[in-house]
Amino acid sequence: MRYTVIWTKTARGHLANLWMQAADRQGVTDAADRVDFALAVDPDQKGQPFGRFFTYKDAPLEVLFEIDPGDRMVRVLTVRMAP
Repeated sequence: MRYTVIWTKTARGHLANLWMQAADRQGVTDAADRVDFALAVDPDQKGQPFGRFFTYKDAPLEVLFEIDPGDRMVRVLTVRMAP
């Protein structure tokens, strides 16, 4: 099933900060694009459960997201550099 992926204001701010500090800015941009693409289809099958949320890693990023099946939306809540 296809979902719309949105990044909250907080997540966009975190991503901008990570991008500004990154040695490989293109790598951060590419990973964010891949996250959007991956989570748009069957996000519950790709993320790892984390309470009522999910995590998803695509180096060098890791995102925390929630799924709203009724609206078929994925909300990326925050992002960090993957450990």
